[in-house]
Amino acid sequence: MKEIININLGTETAPQVQEVRGKDYIEYGTDNWRNLYPQFLIDLYYNSSTNAAIINATSEMIAGEDLVIDDEDERNLDAIVKLKQFMAEPNSNETLHELIKKVSFDFKLQGAFALNIVWSRDRTQIAEIYHVPVEKIRCERPDELGKVKGYYVSADWANTRTNKPYRVPAFNPNDRTSANQILYSGLYSPNMNSYYTPDYLAGNNWSLIDQKVSEYHLNNITNGFSGSYFISFANGVPTQEERFQIEQSLTDKFTGSQSAGRFVLTFSEDRNRVPEITPITMDNADKQYLALQELLVQNILTAHRVTSPMLMGIKNDTGLGSNVDELNAAGNYYLNTVCMPYQNHIIKVLRRLFRVNNMDMPISFVQIKPITLEFTSEDLKAVMEQDEIREELGLPPLNESVEVREDFAKVGSMITDGVELPLFETKEEAEAEAEKIGCSGSHIHTQDGKEYFMPCESRDQITNLNKCNCSKEDVQRFSNKTELEQFIEDYGQDIPEDWELIDDEIVDGEHEDFDFEAELNKVANEKLELASTGRANPNVRSEQDGLNKKENAFYKVRYVYTKNKSLSQKGETREFCKLIMLSKKIYRKEDILRMTNIAVNRGWGPRGAATYSIWLYKGGGNCHHYWKRRIFKAPASDEGFVVYPDNVQDDTIVSVTKARSEGFTIKRNDNLVAKAPKTMINEGFLNPR
Repeated sequence: MKEIININLGTETAPQVQEVRGKDYIEYGTDNWRNLYPQFLIDLYYNSSTNAAIINATSEMIAGEDLVIDDEDERNLDAIVKLKQFMAEPNSNETLHELIKKVSFDFKLQGAFALNIVWSRDRTQIAEIYHVPVEKIRCERPDELGKVKGYYVSADWANTRTNKPYRVPAFNPNDRTSANQILYSGLYSPNMNSYYTPDYLAGNNWSLIDQKVSEYHLNNITNGFSGSYFISFANGVPTQEERFQIEQSLTDKFTGSQSAGRFVLTFSEDRNRVPEITPITMDNADKQYLALQELLVQNILTAHRVTSPMLMGIKNDTGLGSNVDELNAAGNYYLNTVCMPYQNHIIKVLRRLFRVNNMDMPISFVQIKPITLEFTSEDLKAVMEQDEIREELGLPPLNESVEVREDFAKVGSMITDGVELPLFETKEEAEAEAEKIGCSGSHIHTQDGKEYFMPCESRDQITNLNKCNCSKEDVQRFSNKTELEQFIEDYGQDIPEDWELIDDEIVDGEHEDFDFEAELNKVANEKLELASTGRANPNVRSEQDGLNKKENAFYKVRYVYTKNKSLSQKGETREFCKLIMLSKKIYRKEDILRMTNIAVNRGWGPRGAATYSIWLYKGGGNCHHYWKRRIFKAPASDEGFVVYPDNVQDDTIVSVTKARSEGFTIKRNDNLVAKAPKTMINEGFLNPR
């Protein structure tokens, strides 16, 4: 009976996780790759060109160009220095970004990554972190609560007799007994308790087909046949040794790429005993393999959630041409939906480590742009404004204009002494406007050879608005200034060049009734004997600006409106917040409290009221801003400021005042001042939505 070789076309590519008696770790593999599933994924990576291209490109996008600290100027200097040192050298071999590139590759290829955490000798700090290839890791059996407390590491899990696995405890900041720990992490995988699987798992069969197709074509070329052949000998059945010699002779003579095109020469006693050579042909084989190639590429792309093959370096029929915008859109979509979840998870893990070393602060990836424009920097400078170029570079604009509201109908305007004055086509319109603003009559103004009418009897009268007997609202409307803009002009201050900033921090629970500046100078006078210049009335704008009974105060306390950039940025900034931020002014506390009675941000009060506490609720519900307190030291001057000694201990004075503010007898504001409304209960809305 003839023996037929059995070829099993069914291949299991889904991972199998099982506990084996006598082993403390959980096996992770397939039918053909027992306890070697990570090695199976690596084998697919090396043998499927499409799969490898996608993994390479995606891991590069995940790693980005670099890691940076967000808003460095608003962070603690010591923590920034410490974190930058750690980012420059997380271990003795590489930078943090170089390490993250390895982590990103494993994360995409294996669906997980592993880090070796090395504690300092005194166990107070994380001294170093190293990348550990995922294929070297196996999970220990979880405890009764399902928690994995350790991992087993082997250089080669295919040969555990030579490379015996050894146990390393899982990362645990609360148990630092072991100097080395393993942090193994990944995104959620369904039906997996200990391990994590890659997101393209469903496409592994197609990657395996890609591998087999390439092996098939390679074998065809290597064997030197244009097709497959069935050779029959009709002179009886030789012995097993003779069959082996015949097979070996044919193999030696006719296989190999150099044997293509050779002919077969046979010798027979008669025609009935001539060996029969029958080619096994397949109709339209070339077309079937082309269709199979297209199908497997599309399915691999689908498994990886790739919408444009060009992003992965895979050529398609569209080419580049005019599709740059489409590629950019596809790149942004892939970055936001596929890559950023990986990046966010890596950042969470890193910040967990940073927190141990007391240097936790927001970090982010510098993203890679998928398409590079063919224009040079000189071309861009010629056609783009400075702020447009800065926006492309991810920098804030230098000058951001604010669109000014226009409340009255006019055909034109003129500027006099910085005031915009309206022009009307008819005398009646100008006189009607004059009545609105409190003056009367009209006068003619000639501009560009054409006559227009202006309100009031003369230009001097309309220019000097104080002579018009106008209300404040009319003045603001007439000068194109909103109530908020007028407030900023009246009460906002620029920082004098000779003021020295000695403290800058988030306002934490400072009550509306606590006068921080007065108390600060009071503490200074209690602790120091200061020499006064003798001037009874220094040139200051506020009663709080350092004037106490001894007339020798020199500390200035101001507040600045600041954005909490750690919150996710969605939606547009409100006009109130935009104007306050753009003004770059500092404010006295008494003036911020003054806004409580002024409708500078209408509609955000209780039940839509026009006024509310700007000190507590800033821009209203869902606002991302808060107040920061800045303490300055004013220098001695001829205008009457004090001459203070060199031994003034500013930090002591400030600390004592902060302590007094915390012990203020009136109930504190529950830290609302220090919070952006977005982080408050009901997101800062005074009425639950």
